[in-house]
Amino acid sequence: QLQLVESGGGLVQPGGSLRLSCAASGFAIDSYVIGWFRQTPGKEREGVSCIRIRGGSQAYADFVEGRFTISRDNAKNTVYLQMNSLKPEDTAVYYCARTLRACLGTTWSLPLGAFDSWGQGTQVTVSS
Repeated sequence: QLQLVESGGGLVQPGGSLRLSCAASGFAIDSYVIGWFRQTPGKEREGVSCIRIRGGSQAYADFVEGRFTISRDNAKNTVYLQMNSLKPEDTAVYYCARTLRACLGTTWSLPLGAFDSWGQGTQVTVSS
């Protein structure tokens, strides 16, 4: 069964860190670009980061500002999002999804409609 499952969310103080995991089953992540997204109530889902199929090069949304790092472990069929220096405005439900579109450049540019197989999301809350 094709599935993506996010985990690792939680409550963290401003300036803290979390590592999110996106575990895939039913397909091999090394054949797809995997993206991380986030959404808050009343706002559209927005792209955070994507990682390329080969080489592991990444692209990030401008708001990341060097604080997040996406990585992949093909042996574990899992993609990670290491989030450091978290801010209250990072509070959101974080999702992962896959696409066959290319993750080009270093700045996020892929449309949400290019992705499929969305996970259920994991809540990240940044608050003191």
